[in-house]
Amino acid sequence: MAYVLGIDIGTSGTKTVLFDKEGTVLASSTVEYPLYQPENGWAEQEPLDWWNAVKSTVSKVISDSGVVAEEIKGIGLSGQMHGLVMLDKDNNVLRPSIIWCDQRTAKECEEIEAKVGRERLIEITANPALTGFTASKIMWVKNHQPEIYAKCAHILLPKDYIRFMLTGEYATEVSDASGMQLLDVPGRCWSDEVLEKLDIDKALLGKVYESPEVTGYVTEEASKATGLKVGTAVVGGAGDNAAAAVGTGVVKEGRAFTTIGTSGVVFAHSDKISIDPKGRVHTFCCAVPGAWHVMGVTQGAGLSLKWLRDTVCSPEIAEAEAQNKDPYYIMDKEAEKVTIGAERLLYLPYLMGERTPHLDPDARGVFFGLSAMHGRPHMIRAVMEGVSYSLMDCLSVFSEMGIYPDSMIACGGGGTSKLWRKMLADIYNCPISTIASKEGPALGVAILAMVGTGMYGSVEEACEAVIKPGTTQNPESENHDRYMKFYERYCALYPALKEEFSKLAAV
Repeated sequence: MAYVLGIDIGTSGTKTVLFDKEGTVLASSTVEYPLYQPENGWAEQEPLDWWNAVKSTVSKVISDSGVVAEEIKGIGLSGQMHGLVMLDKDNNVLRPSIIWCDQRTAKECEEIEAKVGRERLIEITANPALTGFTASKIMWVKNHQPEIYAKCAHILLPKDYIRFMLTGEYATEVSDASGMQLLDVPGRCWSDEVLEKLDIDKALLGKVYESPEVTGYVTEEASKATGLKVGTAVVGGAGDNAAAAVGTGVVKEGRAFTTIGTSGVVFAHSDKISIDPKGRVHTFCCAVPGAWHVMGVTQGAGLSLKWLRDTVCSPEIAEAEAQNKDPYYIMDKEAEKVTIGAERLLYLPYLMGERTPHLDPDARGVFFGLSAMHGRPHMIRAVMEGVSYSLMDCLSVFSEMGIYPDSMIACGGGGTSKLWRKMLADIYNCPISTIASKEGPALGVAILAMVGTGMYGSVEEACEAVIKPGTTQNPESENHDRYMKFYERYCALYPALKEEFSKLAAV
């Protein structure tokens, strides 16, 4: 038999899953690790924590499954994007990794746009300068820790540090590299122009591969640490969302997925490059060679419902305990009692500012239309609808770019809610489906490893064989029409409040 490993190096922990060729899970293991916040707005992790978690989880799945290491033919790597790992000439980590959610680099973003030009930066990297991306983190170290930058010999992303520890190779792949803001996204290679203008030596960066390509092989040292066989192939893998796309079968024109986790993501595959000149959505190279994806992000998606649960919904929590149910299940049942529009109550889900389509860190959450007749069920429904409208904002930008998905997968915690899937189907006016597997990114990069090691001829072929469908929720045109009346009012609120958000932030 032939097996593959999918390793997902996330923010809260690393998950390693062993799959067979059909995508069946044989064993799974997760190890968590801390996030450090030495100052307000900073977020860092120790790369060795990731490596220790990989060693532990790989060893455990091999042991638990009873599979011999010789039968594991390939490894795929996924993980949190945008993190900065800096190594010296002896491959020692120079400082903790500044990770994706760190917000210290606002001035560096201004510096990048001044040096490259905002419009030119979007043309090349397909995105405006953002605090979350890697380039601004590199510039921050240059500006604030020049003695560390002077010692830097290699710059890697989180999952690519694990690749180095497994194979000894300094390498990345196009989907994750797209989030560094140093890649020529249309050309799928490092941008000499951006690197020159930012005075970053290209020799610091790894070789760029396509996601299913073999990038290296497990070394003797890594074999001793993990139990893997020397010479096991390690493919490029993918950033977390690109990996999730493969793991849900979103690998062809017209396919898309919506994730409702803490944040929300609308992600669509595109066979051609399409860039929003206003920089409202991300365009990245995707894990399918020669293709791209566009991605809109809602900052406070599931976070909004969690906030409401923890702040307002004590009776629902108590009822859930009594019934031995999840509180969200009880909240769903309460929201189902309320009609579309929540009796004219609207919610703006901007608890953490917003990304798409407003790019406004000062935006804040709003209940609009609150009256004495409204209760918790109305608020629950309004929050779910408001998050759905925010996700519709993302899809509306896609339409402006000529990208029109005709199928949509729902995933993430919110995707398990039948009510939320029904809302999305009616608001998008598009069928919303689920898939049988819940492994997401780990399955996605395992599929890439299957392709890289020759088990399947292409990513598309592998997904057709491995991805099993779940349920489908079809839209109702009458409901769509009713939602659109409220969506129109929702869309009018942010422009009316934008200046007030800014003034409030300055008080």
